[in-house]
Amino acid sequence: MGIKFFKITNMLITFLVLVFIIAAVGTVLVKGIPYIPASLKSPELIFAVRLSLITSIISTAACLLVAVPVANTLARYNLLGQSWMVNIIRIPLTLPPIVSGVCLLLLFGTTTIGETLARLGLRFVFTVPGIILAQFFVNLPSLITVLKAAIENVDVRLEYVARTLGYTQAGAFFKVTLPLIRNNILAGLILTWGKALGEFGAVLMLAGATRFKTETLPISIYLNMATGDMDALMASTAILILIAVTSLAVFERAGVKLYERMTGL
Repeated sequence: MGIKFFKITNMLITFLVLVFIIAAVGTVLVKGIPYIPASLKSPELIFAVRLSLITSIISTAACLLVAVPVANTLARYNLLGQSWMVNIIRIPLTLPPIVSGVCLLLLFGTTTIGETLARLGLRFVFTVPGIILAQFFVNLPSLITVLKAAIENVDVRLEYVARTLGYTQAGAFFKVTLPLIRNNILAGLILTWGKALGEFGAVLMLAGATRFKTETLPISIYLNMATGDMDALMASTAILILIAVTSLAVFERAGVKLYERMTGL
């Protein structure tokens, strides 16, 4: 009797969570989808969709390029103060995104670093590169955490065997470890891209909310809410949900097969 009660309780809680999520997301889709056809004729919405896709893809790619070596360093090397390094890297995970945006705004707007970069032509305050930087800063720690855990689960002896067969340390990593964690990489990319697509607080603080300049889909929702344009707001929200759900389905169904086809594994 106790086992059945425990099982039924778990299933009931799971069912209630699913209903809650479906109800919340479904309400927006039901009310927002009818506004999409008309809104797609709006240059503003088209601009917001394009900018969101471009910036989120670039920031996700940047996160991957940085997260792989950092995760491997933290997982495979014994460094002095390593626990402190891990905690420092995870700081953005514990900060509200808007606080992260303030940190970036001050760093690149009022310090010598920001002024030097600005003189070199690299401006992040109220610019599109600022959107990418904000997305990168907020999402990098979570991808590092995912990949670090994945690398730690790979038996290091497999890399040693590869090195006895003539591979360098880098070769062993790329030929043995990376293929073994490809599913984790794809899962991490899905998470990172989805969060980048919907990033609002950090982007708002660093890049601002300027129509046809730094207007991503979340910023478009904010601006339309502020001006009372509920039709555009519902359309933007519905599009954001549809893109996220569709991308998740595509990556889960085709991601691994595509990776295997590209690498020949």
